[in-house]
Amino acid sequence: MKFLGPNLVALNVRVDTPEEAIRKAGQLLLNQNHIYPSYIEAMVRSYRKNGPYFVLAPQIALPHARPEDGAREASVSLVQLAEPIEFGHKTNDPVRLVLALGASNSDEHLEVLKKLMVLLGDKAIIEKMIHAKTYEEIEHFIRGVGA
Repeated sequence: MKFLGPNLVALNVRVDTPEEAIRKAGQLLLNQNHIYPSYIEAMVRSYRKNGPYFVLAPQIALPHARPEDGAREASVSLVQLAEPIEFGHKTNDPVRLVLALGASNSDEHLEVLKKLMVLLGDKAIIEKMIHAKTYEEIEHFIRGVGA
């Protein structure tokens, strides 16, 4: 499982739309060969079709697609947005952290979600991730969840 490694994190990223934020997070996974290009398009299609259902908590979006849409292995990328962006969620907008989730099967999906819930279950950690200036700051929290 590839969980927020140094090549899977981008800080202070500027985007204009939710789709662009999803594509940036997906591109990090693609650059490391954890997904196929079709997976990024499936994440964007899912957002357009189903809305911001994956904005799971205040300031946090977790876009994903189905394993058969092109996931190669369990992985998570993080895009920290320079400016918050509205995804259209009534209670959890605006978004500052976009974590793209890739998993090639249901077991991987659950394992990744468990790690994310530990990491994102602490509001203080979320605030520190939103304001992190370096990967090393992010890495400090990642180690705390056994990644």
